[in-house]
This record gives sequence, C-alpha cells and structure tokens, in this order.
Amino acid sequence: MADAVGSIDTPDAQDEVPESKKKARKGGKRAKKGPLKRLALFYRQIVAELRKVVWPSRSQLTTYTTVVIVFVIVMIGLVTVIDYGLNHVAKYVFG
Repeated sequence: MADAVGSIDTPDAQDEVPESKKKARKGGKRAKKGPLKRLALFYRQIVAELRKVVWPSRSQLTTYTTVVIVFVIVMIGLVTVIDYGLNHVAKYVFG
C-alpha cells in the first residue's frame, strides 16, 4: 500500500528521455543581440508605449489634482474626528 490511490506505477527508466533526443536550446532571439542592442530595443519599446498613453489636458489635470487634495483633506478630518472621539471614550472608560 505504498502507492497513492489512483496513481499509475511507471518505472523511472521510462520517465527519462535519452540525452540524444533532447533538443539543446540556445536562447532564441536574445542570444543573437548584444547587451547594447537589447538596451536600445528596450528604450524604443518604452517610447512606443508612452506614445500610446492618452495624456490629460491642463484643465483635466487641475481637476484631478483638486479632487485628490479635497479627498485627502476630508479623510484627514474624518480620521481626526474618530481619533478625538475614541480618545475621549478611552479617557472616560479608563479614568
């Protein structure tokens, strides 16, 4: 009862592929290019991706920035009120 339920017992010799049948991989396209060419390709791909980005206009950027600042101020106020309330509750309960 050493085998798990439903397992197929195969000899280890069948699992291994002879060395003569294994294909040697040589790195594909990367091996053909030097490090500077790969770096240049990477840079060109970055520039190509940045051209696809839809950049916001100045008015949209101002609106987004204002919304974020107002949201942060509201959250600071909310956390301050909760902290102040819990501080007074703790003082009342513990002395």
